[in-house]
Amino acid sequence: MKIIGKHLTVDMYGCSFDSLDNLEFIRSAMLAAVAEANMTLLDFSYHKFEPQGLTALALLAESHMSIHTYPELGYAAVDVFTCGDHSRPDKAVKKLAELLKPEKTKVTHIRRGDFGSVSDMKPKVKTTMTPMRRVRTTGARVLHFLSRAK
Repeated sequence: MKIIGKHLTVDMYGCSFDSLDNLEFIRSAMLAAVAEANMTLLDFSYHKFEPQGLTALALLAESHMSIHTYPELGYAAVDVFTCGDHSRPDKAVKKLAELLKPEKTKVTHIRRGDFGSVSDMKPKVKTTMTPMRRVRTTGARVLHFLSRAK
């Protein structure tokens, strides 16, 4: 099956409290990232938490970008999912990192819709009986030892 989209999950550590708790700063950073990555903004939504933190969502023609901030931890969780080939989610992540200035960043790339062959779509179930055999064997040995001890 063809890959449907690119999904990047990003953990940003060591960001400043002030930037993570500032809604206008996060909004402008996300809009700059959307423009940098050649994505089309359809809507922007947010919720500011008390005493700190926020969640912001950019609904895109290509899919979405979200950020959840934890200013007290200096941490931001970013999610960028795009469909199609004309947008560049990696450029969006780079722009956000440039603006949020994290000390450390962890990016996970996920190819959405990449099932490979039909057999890859089935869940993998692995069962093994070795531990049960060991329990039975050990139990039999203990019983044998106990019966001999009398």
